[in-house]
Amino acid sequence: MLTEVIGAGGVRLGLRVAGAANTSAIVLVHGWAQSSLAWSPQLADPGLTARYRLVGVDLRGHGGSDVPALGYDEPRVWAEDLAAVIDFAGAGAPVLLVGWSYGGLVITDYLRVHGTTNVAGIVFAGAITEIGRDRPGGRVGPAMRNALPAALSDDPAEAVPALTALCAGMSSRPVDGPLAQSLLGTSLSVPPAVRAALFRRDVDSSAVLAGLDVPTLVIHGVQDQVVDLSAGEYAAGKIAGARTRWMPGTGHLPFVEAAAEFNSALEQFAGERFAH
Repeated sequence: MLTEVIGAGGVRLGLRVAGAANTSAIVLVHGWAQSSLAWSPQLADPGLTARYRLVGVDLRGHGGSDVPALGYDEPRVWAEDLAAVIDFAGAGAPVLLVGWSYGGLVITDYLRVHGTTNVAGIVFAGAITEIGRDRPGGRVGPAMRNALPAALSDDPAEAVPALTALCAGMSSRPVDGPLAQSLLGTSLSVPPAVRAALFRRDVDSSAVLAGLDVPTLVIHGVQDQVVDLSAGEYAAGKIAGARTRWMPGTGHLPFVEAAAEFNSALEQFAGERFAH
């Protein structure tokens, strides 16, 4: 089901919703220059959708959401956007937050402003939690380094090859062809100005992570060439009691490349967090 909520400044945010109504909710937050389509293996998983309401958001400037000119460098804007999604998904009850790549940073923006209000638990999947020069929680791998700055260009001759190479470098295992092409198409559909604006930030999340008081699972592909494994290790080391799941032979798309394993881990973690 497609629907929408209104985020900070009246920005319309597109949502993909799957699963049973009146159940505990899992909110899925995608990465840089992607959309909720990336979560297709979760939104279509019968085990997850039978037990939970899954809500995938298109971040501002991405997918089916509005593309405002400003707000991409303001933690409070991201926090209020995600708060609107949490309110919709949980209807006042705590939700489980799952952040992939840049989505992990958006979750830390929410935590910076709202703490763990209405958060039952967190999953960081191939995620960054910081951004900026020499920020260990934002360390990227060679696929991302090689794509920049060309992937931010408004010149197709520069951006298209860079984004094509980046999308190809996301996975370590074979990915379904149509989904791989969808990821590339989504990247190209995000305006260059938005792609660039998301990088114009300098965010230290050490205190946010150290103060996290809900159970957290850090999942990361050992062969991730987009977000370095050390970024996941950094987050896990800062968060008291964090669990880790390092996935050998898996790249930046653990929820696609090893969907069955990822979904099983997510379902188990959610079951613990929503146990009555």
